Amino acid sequence: MRIPTFVLLTALQTALFTPLFTLGVAWVTQAPLEASAGFLVRVGLVGMLTAAVSAVITGWMASTVVDDRIGDVVTAIRALGNGEARTMLPETRGDALGRVARAVNTAGNALEARLDDLTRDRARLEAVLSGMVEGVIVVNEQGQVQIANEAARRLLRLDASPIGRRYVELIRHPDIALQIGQALRGQHPGGLELAVGRDPGQTFIARCSPAITPGSRGAVLVLHDITDLRRADRIRRDFVANVSHELRTPLTAIRGYVEALLDGPVQDAEATRFLEIIARHSARMEQLVKDLLRLARLDAGQERLELADVSVDALFSSVASDLQPLTDARAQTVTIAVTPPALTIRCDPAKMHDVLRNLVENACAYTPEGSRIELTASADTSNVHLTVADTGQGIPEVELGRVFERFYRVDKARSRESGGTGLGLAIVRHLVELHGGTVSAGNRPEGGAVFTILLPRG
Repeated sequence: MRIPTFVLLTALQTALFTPLFTLGVAWVTQAPLEASAGFLVRVGLVGMLTAAVSAVITGWMASTVVDDRIGDVVTAIRALGNGEARTMLPETRGDALGRVARAVNTAGNALEARLDDLTRDRARLEAVLSGMVEGVIVVNEQGQVQIANEAARRLLRLDASPIGRRYVELIRHPDIALQIGQALRGQHPGGLELAVGRDPGQTFIARCSPAITPGSRGAVLVLHDITDLRRADRIRRDFVANVSHELRTPLTAIRGYVEALLDGPVQDAEATRFLEIIARHSARMEQLVKDLLRLARLDAGQERLELADVSVDALFSSVASDLQPLTDARAQTVTIAVTPPALTIRCDPAKMHDVLRNLVENACAYTPEGSRIELTASADTSNVHLTVADTGQGIPEVELGRVFERFYRVDKARSRESGGTGLGLAIVRHLVELHGGTVSAGNRPEGGAVFTILLPRG
């Protein structure tokens, strides 16, 4: 057990003071006594001299010991601040410096434990980022790159380390800069498809989101390489277009020869029935090819709008007139209601006619005989609402989100019997989006399906 410092200093002071005081008294007592006052003065001077010498020696020794201990504490604190290896301070002394040493040791142990946890977390984060195929870049509020995984460096073809550099030096694209700026302001910008890097055929989807922590703000940019996906989609579109073109010529020849045989001399009833079956199915295949070619043109952006101001009432009447043979055959009625009656829309008349024709044909096919099909139009300050509603059984709720998919049929058996291709609603969606509008499907409370088209005014 170590003896406290103040005990050692007291013992030292006593050991020094006692002999000095004894020698002083001896000197005073041996001197001639001239007067009692002189005697007292000499005793006081000796005592003061002895105490002063003892205090100086004791203070010097105490300050040396304290300075050494304070130096050890300062050295340990500096080691903690610099992340260097440190030695444990002795905590056996019960004075104030001993308590300070104990506090420094406790703080050092806690700090080392947290540093170990942070090191492990960072190692796990780097392992996760290195295993990702998406490029990830993290920037701080000043726009400096803090983290960039290997995928980001590969996708952006970064030659040098991007850490510490500004993102504008790495990605010189105004749209991405705008995304990062919005994220740094706390906004959530949407995804952006673009070409970045030295390869113009390389396509990315860039998504940026804010990263806000107490006292700091940053942004996380994620780059998804969809080059292969876009290439496969382009191959698919080219394949569909090429096959459709190749099928169109033989189908036209088949249909022409079948019609010639049907228009020729009267044949056997069985042969006539076979020819009618061939004619019906060739017409259906020809319609399918036409729809596929149109979708291919829409996907490739080859459909152009020829805008004009069109009367909605005239557009509805034209569609109803074209489909009158079909509705009359099923004893169906088509009603038209336009508010206001002189309502006009700016659109491509031929394409909007195709949109409404497809919707009305769809209503005819899925509505029982003798039912009613309603065409209505209205407008507000920003949009024109066009609706095609029927009085049939409606669309099951689970099917509403898929009716605009290609080749998707709600009632598959019935659609094939009616000769549908399953592409009509997909064409409708593409043509409406080409006009900058939206189309949705729903059910009316009183029964039946309703398709609503929203077109921006002007």
